[in-house]
Amino acid sequence: MDANDWLLLQAIALGSLVAWASGLRLYLVVFVLGLAARLGYLTLPEGLAILSHSYVIAAAGILLVVEFLADKVPGVDSAWDAMHTFIRIPAGALLAAGAAGDEFTAITVAAGLLGGTITAGTHLAKAGGRAAINTSPEPLSNWIASFTEDAMVLGGIWVALNHPAIFIASLVVFLAFAAWFVIAFARFVRRRLARGDAQPQPAP
Repeated sequence: MDANDWLLLQAIALGSLVAWASGLRLYLVVFVLGLAARLGYLTLPEGLAILSHSYVIAAAGILLVVEFLADKVPGVDSAWDAMHTFIRIPAGALLAAGAAGDEFTAITVAAGLLGGTITAGTHLAKAGGRAAINTSPEPLSNWIASFTEDAMVLGGIWVALNHPAIFIASLVVFLAFAAWFVIAFARFVRRRLARGDAQPQPAP
């Protein structure tokens, strides 16, 4: 693999990373990438260079702490996920577009569309999984799921930056599983709703 192919692979991995991670931990990936770039450990493409700005790092850091705490509380995490449906998906699309370039071109638009789709799939799988977990009254399973997501994003950042081909292959597998889970969860909810409608109503 020559230098140009390697750079292209890294760019694809970075764009896929920010889209995927935004669906799980938007503020974590923004904070880590921005801080790493600010400290000189990482060179971000021009379209994402803004992440290393002090204001962006500070805002992402504050929201990261809030999200870290909210995500550990059953019920609160689902409310947080519902609210962030309108934040994570467009943010993932914008970050993926930024990874493709700093100008409005066909490539950046395509990257934004694909990135938004990846973010949406990841977000829906996460939100659906949390909703299912929260049917259990004990908080342990919720904590395990939350810390697992934290570890997945941190590990994903390292793999994407150091082994982009492995990250891309793993992402394909993850997205296939996420698509299956979202469909299965939607069918489960539909069956539960149909079962509730079929139950006889008490007489007035």
